[in-house]
Amino acid sequence: MKKWLETLPPEWKKFRYRGYTLEELLAMPMDQFIKLLPARQRRSLLRGLTDAQRRLLWKIRKARQKMLQGKKVVVKTHVRDMIILPEMVGLTIAVYNGKEFIPVKITPEMIGHYLGEFSPTCKQVQHGEPGLKATRSTLHVALK
Repeated sequence: MKKWLETLPPEWKKFRYRGYTLEELLAMPMDQFIKLLPARQRRSLLRGLTDAQRRLLWKIRKARQKMLQGKKVVVKTHVRDMIILPEMVGLTIAVYNGKEFIPVKITPEMIGHYLGEFSPTCKQVQHGEPGLKATRSTLHVALK
């Protein structure tokens, strides 16, 4: 546990979530951590993890071990409703948005949020010029 904490940037070590440092959050039992979360996330975790969420946690723990060996690991997942836990900090998780996997670098500020919040499912609309027959007004435009 301590080894990968040393690899994190120094400003992350100063981070506090509800008055607790990242190191304290990692040492904290899950029951105690759940009490710190907002109501929706707390309720979700108290009801238990789904099989897909358990699998993702297992993959994350495996990836953490590989990271300690010096390998770069990206964990791919479709589980957008997973709440970001302190043990995920520092990892890159590729979250599926319905079309592609969007890499999300987990930072301490993301603790308590859902993975899906950081992988938008819709592109921003970019309006261009209206084409021919785009509106009723173009019916009366002379073509030449």
